[in-house]
Amino acid sequence: MSLTDDLLSQLQGAPLQQLSAQLGIDSQQASGAISAALPLLMGALGNNAAKPQGAEALLGALQSNHSGLDISSVLGAVLGGGTASPQATNGAGILGHILGSNEARAEAGLAQATGLSQGKTSELLKILAPIVMAFIAQRISSGGQASAGGLSQILGKEKQHVQQAGGIGGGLLGRIIDQDGDGQFGVSDLIKLGSGLLGSGKR
Repeated sequence: MSLTDDLLSQLQGAPLQQLSAQLGIDSQQASGAISAALPLLMGALGNNAAKPQGAEALLGALQSNHSGLDISSVLGAVLGGGTASPQATNGAGILGHILGSNEARAEAGLAQATGLSQGKTSELLKILAPIVMAFIAQRISSGGQASAGGLSQILGKEKQHVQQAGGIGGGLLGRIIDQDGDGQFGVSDLIKLGSGLLGSGKR
């Protein structure tokens, strides 16, 4: 099972109900939005970890701020309860590191793909970002792969899986961030995004 699929399965049930209540949408809408957002975040992390300095920085953040946390405690803290540290639950800050200058474009693309408002997709991504970090920290710790090289390998495979899996999440990764291959998201990218959303995902 891929990291994305594993985490998605762990967010079913009570976590999904909490998320849908927080966002003010029904559980079916929430499930669809999460299914699109998680591959985007995982793929973006894979992109960041592809460079040695990116993998080192990500590993440091995971070990310093996200180690030893479980998903339910992070979700509770993000939604206003729980006791996880501010560094572990600062969704806006974490999301900024994951998506960088592509953050607003990712939110807009996710909104267009899911039918939610950009405000709701922004909120969803900020909730999911700390959960994704805690999940990855847990995975590399339990798998004995707590090195920059191991992290780069794990997330590289995950990015590849996301791109091959297709669906909205995969398409967002590949399309939102760079349609024309120039490394920048521009008007031509937006046109392509609008004309074919149900595809594959990349940062």
